[in-house]
Amino acid sequence: MLRVVVMVSGGGTNLQAIIDRVADGTITNAEIVGVISNNANAYALERAKEHGISACCISPKEFESREIFNEKLLEAVDAYAPDLIVLAGFLVVIPPEMIAKYRNRMINIHPSLIPSFCGKGFYGLKVHEAALERGVKVVGATVHFVDEGTDTGPILLQKAVETQPDDTPEILQRRVMEQAEWKILPEAIDLIANGKVTVKDGRTVITQ
Repeated sequence: MLRVVVMVSGGGTNLQAIIDRVADGTITNAEIVGVISNNANAYALERAKEHGISACCISPKEFESREIFNEKLLEAVDAYAPDLIVLAGFLVVIPPEMIAKYRNRMINIHPSLIPSFCGKGFYGLKVHEAALERGVKVVGATVHFVDEGTDTGPILLQKAVETQPDDTPEILQRRVMEQAEWKILPEAIDLIANGKVTVKDGRTVITQ
């Protein structure tokens, strides 16, 4: 059984999608053993509580320095002994020590088709604002492994979503969540839980 820790800063809609897919059997051989947030007010923590999942908040504001925060964050993750870490809207720079320790065992969901609209400064609504400003016809979401760069790790899954003429950033964000993020993030976890994903030469290989 794959032990999954989900890290999230906000409402936790992707967390909910994972919870629901574990519950209905879409995700097999996996269990969510913990939820970690950097935001004490994150609704994701309530979602975890409602489903009997252990949850905690590790906030940078609670510590004297970033180094101490990074140590405490890694301690909190290690305490759950995870096989897989899922970043589901976690708006904190991951410590290099954690990236090294959990290499190819940490995935992130990004609301664009990488390499478009990704990297430093592209998160949340900013991604969708930039896509609409550029006038692209197709957007989407990407699940990728986490490395030392920003959105630069090996790509695992992608799903495209068409834009509409009357889209606002908020409307587009919702459609990308519903049609892409909430589908490919659970799918990625299921693939990993069933031993179907390997990383070779910076690329993912999926076997069926």
